[in-house]
Amino acid sequence: MKFKPANKIQDLQYFGEFGGVNPSISDSSTYTFLSAKTMFDTFEGNTDGCYLYSRHTSPSNLYLGEALAEMEGTETANVTGSGMGAITPVLLQLCKSGDHIVSSRTIYGGTYAFLKNFTPKLDISTSFVDITKLDVVEKAITENTKVLYCESVSNPLLEVADIKGLASLAKKYNLKLVVDNTFSPLSISPAQLGADVVIHSLTKFINGSSDTVGGVVCGTQQFIDDLRNVNDGACMLLGSTMDSLRASSILKNMRTLHIRMKQHSMNAMYLAEKFEADGLKTVYPGLASHPSHELFSSMMNEEYGYGGMLTIDVGSLEKANELMELMQHKNLGYLAVSLGFYKTLFSAPGTSTSSEIPEEEQEEMGLTDGLIRFSIGLDNDIERTYNMMKSCMEEVGIMMQEAETI
Repeated sequence: MKFKPANKIQDLQYFGEFGGVNPSISDSSTYTFLSAKTMFDTFEGNTDGCYLYSRHTSPSNLYLGEALAEMEGTETANVTGSGMGAITPVLLQLCKSGDHIVSSRTIYGGTYAFLKNFTPKLDISTSFVDITKLDVVEKAITENTKVLYCESVSNPLLEVADIKGLASLAKKYNLKLVVDNTFSPLSISPAQLGADVVIHSLTKFINGSSDTVGGVVCGTQQFIDDLRNVNDGACMLLGSTMDSLRASSILKNMRTLHIRMKQHSMNAMYLAEKFEADGLKTVYPGLASHPSHELFSSMMNEEYGYGGMLTIDVGSLEKANELMELMQHKNLGYLAVSLGFYKTLFSAPGTSTSSEIPEEEQEEMGLTDGLIRFSIGLDNDIERTYNMMKSCMEEVGIMMQEAETI
């Protein structure tokens, strides 16, 4: 039977303390015990169903973690205070001084900065490679490599990782494959394709309302236990804890994730096809012109589409800024970073979310000044949105022409 992530979420059932249809929020930082021995056993990790201190975990956080683990098809999950609060403990848990990571070259700017500038202080090195070329990835693996790291769909260039192929390499060389699936929840299920650890920034599509920062690590029970270990667990000791109130809020929003992702994907596909037909340089995994269209199609859970992220290149940063400012003025969305909101968000990643990457490296990976990254919203009348966007492009002098029919 094909893995159905939305069904797995839907089938979870929680009752609140007084029979509420929402689980009760655990609004406590610390928990009491009826006996000192139970406290000791809990601190040592030898009891189930008991809570000690909210930096370790809380009922609210466990509810959300369970839902996310069900969505990804992993044994369990640990929620964190931010996406970076999930990424950094995972890599530090898996690597020690002298170890090596092979990472995609096109990743979120904060992750790039962590691997490029911070982990070398701990004598952990990283090779940044074109993740779409498995032979290049394999050549970069050394005897000290411990982790292959990628995003299922990369930020911001929308390159698609061959997760099955990378999983085979990880198994061959006894590595851990860590996949950031923030751009494609429900659409792609990395753990089902062989990933060892799946990470999300919950701030984005999963929460969907741009009012909460959060992250999650989905993996085996053993790995999550290691992250939470009071003596050497990176999540426990680095303190990347999610607040219980935020966990409860995200859990509620998850119940509409499947509906939202379908609409995000449908709207993005409509706009991508229109933009490409207008002669704009458009990148979207759902387009046949995307280099990894067939790969994405082979990995995806079809009902959720190709995701809500697309890019266009308007030729220059000046044009990009002018267009984004005008679209915001026309109430077509917001000139803002992040993604997954009900309104469309747009930014020029070279000067925002990927600004940590040096200009020469941006150029090498194909991140141009005129690139605009769109997180397409939940617009009910996407045809109207397209017509208004096209009018804005014409107003700022972006050249558009009808593509030749074949």
